[in-house]
Amino acid sequence: MGSERRELMRALGARLRGLRTEAGLTGAVLAQRAGVGQPTVSKVENGRMVPSLDVLGRLLLALDLDESTSREVRELLVAVEAAPGAVEANEEVPSGAVLDDAVRSARLVRSFQCVVLPAMLQSAEYARHVFASAPYSTPEAVGRAVAARVERQSLLYEPGRESVFVLTEAVLRTWPGDPSLMLAQFDRMLAVESLTTVRLGVIPWRRAVPVMPRYGFTLCDRRAVVVEAFRGERVVEDSDEVAAYEEIFRRFEEAAVFGREARELLVRVMREFQELEGSTTR
Repeated sequence: MGSERRELMRALGARLRGLRTEAGLTGAVLAQRAGVGQPTVSKVENGRMVPSLDVLGRLLLALDLDESTSREVRELLVAVEAAPGAVEANEEVPSGAVLDDAVRSARLVRSFQCVVLPAMLQSAEYARHVFASAPYSTPEAVGRAVAARVERQSLLYEPGRESVFVLTEAVLRTWPGDPSLMLAQFDRMLAVESLTTVRLGVIPWRRAVPVMPRYGFTLCDRRAVVVEAFRGERVVEDSDEVAAYEEIFRRFEEAAVFGREARELLVRVMREFQELEGSTTR
């Protein structure tokens, strides 16, 4: 997908999201009124999906817009469809792009993960495996997504930003590729952990978790949470839901070890991968 189309999709989504906010509706209420799925509203608003003319018409009708505003939004859809390259209704950008964009606009990022490493900590090769495992991925889309993710990671070094990562020890032991990939990944985590803008915590397997984790999520400031599932991300902006996720994150954070203890745990698991690499190369 070309960068021009991506920007136009984002512009269309941002305009719809702004209109929904002005109408005082949540994404779920808008979806119900329009007779479409809530994930569809989320994907369109976050620039991940090109709506069909029928779906867009339903959304505009549910928003009760005047003719001038409706025409403006329809013209945005026409611009998306006219952008270079073929486009189909319901076309999606690669899974993971929504998370990367949400993180880019946040000054405080708090991420909990129980299976996959946080996006901002992933090496390029690790990220390639993550994107390639998504349904309907293509080599071209994976390449673009990896490049975008690596570029976003420069945010970790910006003054004025704060990133807090909490992961279970299981994340460190759930690995794609081969042991050498994970050794490079551990090098990256140890380097990032030393940054003053980053706090990296691990919940050791010897400690009971305060809540049974089902999936990972990332809090972006105190305005939104990106919930990560196998088939993509869901952005939640409802203040009560965001507050609930903040409380869950706090409990996971209290169970984690940070600083010296976290580094020692990382090094210990890293040595196990070194031994595993040695056994596989003999």
